[in-house]
Amino acid sequence: MNETALWDKLERYLTAEGLKLDDVEWSGRVLRVLVDADGGIDVGRISETTDGVSRLLDGEADLTGPYTLEVSSPGLERKLRRPAHFLKAVGREVSITTRNEVAGSRSHRGVLEAFDEDSCVVVVGHERRTLPMGEVASAKTVFRWERNAKPGKARRKEGSR
Repeated sequence: MNETALWDKLERYLTAEGLKLDDVEWSGRVLRVLVDADGGIDVGRISETTDGVSRLLDGEADLTGPYTLEVSSPGLERKLRRPAHFLKAVGREVSITTRNEVAGSRSHRGVLEAFDEDSCVVVVGHERRTLPMGEVASAKTVFRWERNAKPGKARRKEGSR
């Protein structure tokens, strides 16, 4: 089964289950299926989805030989591999590595300002960098953890014990 047919089959099934297909990736004999839902997806739903996808693909003549199925959410830092991923990431912080130097660097971490099929624009500091999509080796969103105050003793109000 080619990637387009596999994508279509999975997307139809997941849409009927109220889920969104984010990505499909073969790595050796591992088939990774990334799914999402409005408001996120929990571990129980991923487990149910794994069972459903496994039943859907069992006996599929075009998937010959043993393989391992992994179903998960895209995570906090999401790979940007498809045009839809880049479009969804516009306005967010991203990290992009290019095959060759562009604007004097292969690493570009900043806010994704624009995207089209030919290029993307990343604002790194105060510099706008236009990166040809043919030069993009890898890309992902960047998640920043909020810093909380250090734990410690709470201050007592005056007059209380």
